[in-house]
Amino acid sequence: QVQVEESGGGLVQAGDSVMLSCVVSGRRTFDKYAMGWFRQVPGKEREERECVATINYSGDTTYYTDSVKGRFTISRDNARNTVYLQMNSLKPEDTGVYYCAGQVVAGTKYDYWGQGTQVTVSS
Repeated sequence: QVQVEESGGGLVQAGDSVMLSCVVSGRRTFDKYAMGWFRQVPGKEREERECVATINYSGDTTYYTDSVKGRFTISRDNARNTVYLQMNSLKPEDTGVYYCAGQVVAGTKYDYWGQGTQVTVSS
C-alpha cells in the first residue's frame, strides 16, 4: 500500500518562503512515478484542485501553472522517496491546502494522494 505524506505548511506572511515536502512510502518504485503538487483554494471543492507543479520520474522535466512560474520550484530526491515544493515570494492568493500526488503511468490520472497540508499567506 502506497502512502503519501505532506509536511511543511503553516501560516506565513506575504513575501515569505516555505518549502513543502512529500514522502512516498510503501513501494520501491517511487523513481518511476511522476509527481505533482496540487492546491485546493478556499471556496473550491477538492475536485477543483489546481495543478500547481509537476515533475517527471527522473526530475528533468517540470511544469508550473502560470501563476507560480518564477516563484515556485518543484524538485525530487529519488534516494529519499521525496518530492519538494519550494515556494518563494508567497502571495495571499497562494493560500490553500496543498496536496502531493503520484502518477504511475504518465499522462493518466494521479493514483496516490496525500492528505494535504495547509498553507495560509497573510497580507
